[in-house]
Amino acid sequence: MYQFSGKLKTFSLALIALGLIGIVISFASAPSTIDEAKEIIAHQSSHGDDHANTHEDVKETHQSTDAHHSQEDAHHSEVKKEHHVETAHGEHHDDAHAEHVLHQLQNKPWSALYVSLFFFLGISLLVLAFYAAQRVAQSGWSIVLFRVMEAITANLVPTSIVMLIVVIAAAMHMNHMFPWMAEGVFTVGHENYDPIVDGKSWWINLPGWTIRSIVYLAIWNAYRWFIRKNSIKEDTANDNNKTFKLNYNVSVGFIFLFMLTESMMSWDWIMGLDPHWFSTLFGWYVLASLLVSALTVIAFVTIYLRSKGALPAVNDSHIHDLAKFMFGFSVFWTYLWFAQFMLIWYADIPEETTYFVARFNEYKLPFLAMVVMNFVFPILLLLNSDFKSMPWFVLIGGVVILAGHYVDIFVMVMPATVGAQWSFGIPEFSALLFFLGIFIYTVFSAFAKANPLPKGNPYLEESTHFHYYNIEHRGEGSDHH
Repeated sequence: MYQFSGKLKTFSLALIALGLIGIVISFASAPSTIDEAKEIIAHQSSHGDDHANTHEDVKETHQSTDAHHSQEDAHHSEVKKEHHVETAHGEHHDDAHAEHVLHQLQNKPWSALYVSLFFFLGISLLVLAFYAAQRVAQSGWSIVLFRVMEAITANLVPTSIVMLIVVIAAAMHMNHMFPWMAEGVFTVGHENYDPIVDGKSWWINLPGWTIRSIVYLAIWNAYRWFIRKNSIKEDTANDNNKTFKLNYNVSVGFIFLFMLTESMMSWDWIMGLDPHWFSTLFGWYVLASLLVSALTVIAFVTIYLRSKGALPAVNDSHIHDLAKFMFGFSVFWTYLWFAQFMLIWYADIPEETTYFVARFNEYKLPFLAMVVMNFVFPILLLLNSDFKSMPWFVLIGGVVILAGHYVDIFVMVMPATVGAQWSFGIPEFSALLFFLGIFIYTVFSAFAKANPLPKGNPYLEESTHFHYYNIEHRGEGSDHH
């Protein structure tokens, strides 16, 4: 049995504590008044911030107009009246802009927390879905990795709790991340009335959004609890075949529910940040991003536990197959990214192109960098068959893949919630540390609570003797199984 070492436990708790301190500081330091927002805008302007400079250009235009009116004021009283109107308009514009920036800055700690939360929750969920798919497919190669996957899915519990808190906070209007939740958006005649969003009110409404969010989390956690319990039960069950079939049948049902809830979750939790925009590919796109990340995490945890002697049945062939999945779904993600981007660019429909315009103009570096990190780098590193069975090569590629897909989610969330006020600082770094600490603690605690091998699984023998032929016969240059 694996023992969760005291050093690793202390390290994970230190990450949680450090991340939590940073999160608290981030929320405490967020501005609370329009005057504070104006000071920040002025500070940004003095440091050459492009967004602030754009606003300053508007201010300078008003100031220039004011001066012109002042010079003619002695001779033209009507012009003086217009000057007062223009000045009032300028002040109103300044206040409206400052209020908008205030909401963005207040969103920043929430958004940083949300990006990391969605990243770690999504990884845990997709590991669970991949695990269920292995059961449904009755795969032989992956059985020795079942306890690793089950341990990773333990992280679904704490991340679901945090997501529930965020959902409740959003429903109680404690943040401004979801613009359709603002007052008057669905009220005809109100200054905030939005006819486009109101046309989607059959889906985008607060009670429905909240209830659906709770249902998603309940379904995922219910299956995770059931399958973990019955997987361990398989090891000692008297009628092992009956337990195995039950796990198979429940997994089939979960795969069906997962495909529905994952797509709807993507619409509610990510696309809902940009309620005017829509993409019929979006659910698949989010699925691909999280699946690549999930497979990478499975490979990381497997390589670590194998290095500690906790997975003696895992060989290079298992690592090789994980790397093949990482490679294959990196290509799949790229296909979906290109298909979504190309079709929207070619059609040039305003309500669709605005999504990419905002990201390309204000997030050009992360937007373009993630394509290199999520496609070019994995292709170059993992294309060679021999490299896929080398743990250190898989680790190098995996680090870049995880960083790239974190950036992918960052670019999904931040433009809608903080706009040009984005950066990578204490809020983002602290949230990453916090959820990483929770991940390490829950995963390795869960792994230590069960036998590393699912001894009751009928395909275990096949899995322990699994070998990829090319690895065993590299010198012969064969690629056959």
